[in-house]
Amino acid sequence: MVKEQLYEPFTVSVETMNEFPKRARQNAFFELVYILSGEGKHCVNDNRYAYRTGDMFLFAPDDLHDFKIETTTEFFFLRFNDIYLKSNGIIKDNVQRMEYLLYNAKQISGSILRYETDKPLVKMMVETIIRERVNRINCWDKLTLALVNTLVVVIGRSIEMNLPEQFAEDKEDKALDILQYIQANIYDPKLTKAEHISDKFGISLSYLGRYFKKHTGQTMQDYIAHYKLKLIENRLQYSKMRISEIVDELGFADESHFNKFFKKQKGMNPSQFRQRAESTTISA
Repeated sequence: MVKEQLYEPFTVSVETMNEFPKRARQNAFFELVYILSGEGKHCVNDNRYAYRTGDMFLFAPDDLHDFKIETTTEFFFLRFNDIYLKSNGIIKDNVQRMEYLLYNAKQISGSILRYETDKPLVKMMVETIIRERVNRINCWDKLTLALVNTLVVVIGRSIEMNLPEQFAEDKEDKALDILQYIQANIYDPKLTKAEHISDKFGISLSYLGRYFKKHTGQTMQDYIAHYKLKLIENRLQYSKMRISEIVDELGFADESHFNKFFKKQKGMNPSQFRQRAESTTISA
């Protein structure tokens, strides 16, 4: 499997195709795809959906995706990585929440643009980004960055308003608030303890576990472990952070505790996982 790499925080390109490259693509970065014109099908992780002009799709690192073009299609590609998420000005204060939303865009079937009011806004921003990068007049780079930031925030909002599906019927449900709270506080283990969440949301400790599983389909402990594991994998694969830095960031007591947690989940220690990921990238 060929894994595409990105060596700068973000890139923008426009490509017109009659046929998509005949291989499944797997990226080491996020890829936002906007359909400027054309129709066809797109496939992500073995699920296939129709696309048309004005649709937008977001692929997370390691998503397998391709397009089956039926009419000549003009694609707008915005590719960005972890460096972009942590360095840009608009979302850096809530990067953990944005990171969660972007990784879970796959739970939305088809285009992530669901609201009519967002469609002309996104179209305008995409067209302006393209024009600025072509003309390159004064401050074009700063304007492009501002537009990219705004575009990512709009997409994040759209994803959030459609996630997760099990909460769509009841927007008052505390379960969604609990999920968002866990995501925002995943870096502080004290704040994600069941006792603390029970007190914060006014749900008895004895009922909290059953309540969470009823609304999410998994235990709260499993959810926290899985979410934390995804963040660790992302840092091991796509950043140069030292193990000790990841340990501190995610609130582990020490490297021994961190290694035991990771090995229990993945069957190997973090260093082995990183080495395997690097060797896969090199061989690709």
